[in-house]
Amino acid sequence: MTYLSRTLHALLILFLVVFGGFPIYWMAVTALSTNAELYNTGQVWWPQIGNLPMLLADLADVPLVRWLANTAIVAVGTTLLSLTLGALAGYALSRFRFHGKGVIGFLLFMTQVVPEALILVPLYAMFISLGLMNSLGGLILANVGFSLPVAAFIIKGAIDAVPYEIEEAATIDNCPRFGVLTLIILPIIAPSLAAAAVIAFFAGWNEYLFAATFLMDNTHWPASVGLASFIGQYETPLSAVMGAALIFSLPAVLFFLIIQRKIVAGITSGAVKG
Repeated sequence: MTYLSRTLHALLILFLVVFGGFPIYWMAVTALSTNAELYNTGQVWWPQIGNLPMLLADLADVPLVRWLANTAIVAVGTTLLSLTLGALAGYALSRFRFHGKGVIGFLLFMTQVVPEALILVPLYAMFISLGLMNSLGGLILANVGFSLPVAAFIIKGAIDAVPYEIEEAATIDNCPRFGVLTLIILPIIAPSLAAAAVIAFFAGWNEYLFAATFLMDNTHWPASVGLASFIGQYETPLSAVMGAALIFSLPAVLFFLIIQRKIVAGITSGAVKG
């Protein structure tokens, strides 16, 4: 690689970092600006650290930690349940032959066509009858209904690419079917599991519609509904909104940075000898 190509490569990386990180930077700048500056004199281009005590005072009475904890519970619960059921469904669709397999796959696919708002009313009635209103567990189940089909298809596609000889070798060694899935198949398709986990996690982390409908108690609100509550009829404290939104965004960014290595890692090479 020549000096010119290295320079261009470095400039491209710098551009992508600046382009991708600018929204977070602008959120921080907005959070550290007063409403007078935002609405009158205009926003500056750099963070004003001197306004930090004022921002902390605005957020002092907001149960932000509780909202973040609720969001984390919903996101982690959605991810774990989607991966668990998705692994079982994906393995069954990939390895087993049974009547109605195509119909089941089609119905799973069709769940992604139906908008959430369309099933909001029947789901509301179902939650009332099952006693799931104002419950984070019910919110997790509602999100799993949309993220599970995606996880199942991602895992099925990954299992389709795994040579069946690996399972045969494990079966010869008296490994049970469930052990083949958990000890052999899932470690091999870890990058696909990571991709499915990212989709399920962000579906739960960004949940708003079901949460705003099914959760009446503000102690159960996730951060998305809590942020929406900042919007007032006559005034919206943009600095407080952006400060809370920045805190709300950082854990999700951190989660993606941690798991993205698994997504791009290929660990199936050399699993079967040629």
